[in-house]
Amino acid sequence: MRILTRLSARADAAYDNAYHHKLRGRLWKGLEGSEYDDLHDKNQPKPFVYSNPFPPGEIHEGDERNLLVASTDESLLAYIAENLNHDPELNIGEMPFHVDEITPFSPDVGEPGTSGTLETGTGVLVRIPPWRFDDYDIDVDHDEAEFWRPEHTMEPFQNQIEANLDKKHRLYAPDYRPGPSDTEGDLFDGYELIKTFALPVTPTMGREETWVLSKWRFDYTVRDDDHRRHLNLALDVGLGERNSLGFGFVNIQDHDQ
Repeated sequence: MRILTRLSARADAAYDNAYHHKLRGRLWKGLEGSEYDDLHDKNQPKPFVYSNPFPPGEIHEGDERNLLVASTDESLLAYIAENLNHDPELNIGEMPFHVDEITPFSPDVGEPGTSGTLETGTGVLVRIPPWRFDDYDIDVDHDEAEFWRPEHTMEPFQNQIEANLDKKHRLYAPDYRPGPSDTEGDLFDGYELIKTFALPVTPTMGREETWVLSKWRFDYTVRDDDHRRHLNLALDVGLGERNSLGFGFVNIQDHDQ
């Protein structure tokens, strides 16, 4: 499920590509005092993900922008929407917005047999753990997790996003449903890399790092109801790591029967 928030700019501003930390803080503010508050400090994937304020680009007073927040949990989104309605000034760093309208909706990849494409709205973070370096013939001079790059081939990328989605499935899907690795077939039929890029990120207050991210188009054909749930889970919680910083947000670009 998602909420679409319509925004209007309250002043001219430069677009801040390093918006993640400050936007995350505002969304968590909407969960303070709720049953989701204690998720903040848990070392596990969170049950939500969000887009960048889009479209990106220089901002002039009165310009319209949009923000999407997705989650497996309708109640979590209701808390965030209530907070944004109650306090409609949304300042994302130096980008000052006013919340004009909030609309809920539920995208779906389609019934079995549907083909389509998912596209990443924000960069996907995939890190390869050092104990997998030998498996992928990765020769680096450090023993820390390695950011995925095209030279590492598709195998580690596919394996890491499936393992990550498995973890989210265990946390946020019913126990009796099989996860992505419990079913036959790949998550996606095709992977089209749009670009890789480096971005300064503030993962915690006072610490800035440079992360390597990638943007993609993923082709799919829904095999069965389980595969449909796995793809819709990716829409709700994102692909790859650090989705609560806004990374790995995906949209349905198109689908048909």
